[in-house]
Amino acid sequence: MKDTINNSKEKMTKSLAALDKELATIRAGRANPAILDKVQVDYYGSPTPVNQMASIAVSEARILVIQPWDKSCLKLIEKAIQASDIGINPTNDGSVLRLAFPQLTEERRKELCKSVKKMGEDSKVAIRSIRRDTMDKLKAMKKNSEITEDDLKDCEKKVQDLTDKFCAEADQTVAAKEKEIMTV
Repeated sequence: MKDTINNSKEKMTKSLAALDKELATIRAGRANPAILDKVQVDYYGSPTPVNQMASIAVSEARILVIQPWDKSCLKLIEKAIQASDIGINPTNDGSVLRLAFPQLTEERRKELCKSVKKMGEDSKVAIRSIRRDTMDKLKAMKKNSEITEDDLKDCEKKVQDLTDKFCAEADQTVAAKEKEIMTV
C-alpha cells in the first residue's frame, strides 16, 4: 500500500523533471546551453551530444560560445546545429562556434507561451494518469481483501493530495517559464 503510493510519487516527480527538461530547451531570447541538449553530431559513426564534444559557455546575454575539444569536428557540430530545429545559424571563426540569439518578436513570444502551456498540460495529464493507475491498483487491492475500506479511502486521499501538489508545481513551473519568455 505504501509502496504503491511511493511508486506513484516517484513517477509524478519524474513527470515534473521531464517537464523541466523540456522547458529548458525552449529559447526565451537569452543564451541557454540547454538548448543544445537535443542536438546530436554524427561523430565517427555514432550520434554524440554536442555537450560531450565541446565546452559550451554563455559569453554575453544572448551569445553562446561552443569550443570543441577536437578542432576537426567543428564543421560537424556546425552542420548538426544547422540541421536541428533550434533555428539559429552558428558563426564559425575557425576555432569556436558562436550562436547569437535574436531578440524575440511579440508574436513569437506568444507562440512560445502557447507551446509552454501545452507542455504543462501534457505534464498534468501524465500526472493524472499516474493517479488513475494508482487508484485502480488500490481498488484491486481492496477487491482482493488486501486492504480495508478505510485504508482505501485514506490512500485515495493521499494520492489525490499528491496529484494536486504536483499539478500545482507544474503550473508554477509553466508560469515561471512564461514570465521568462514575456520579459523583454
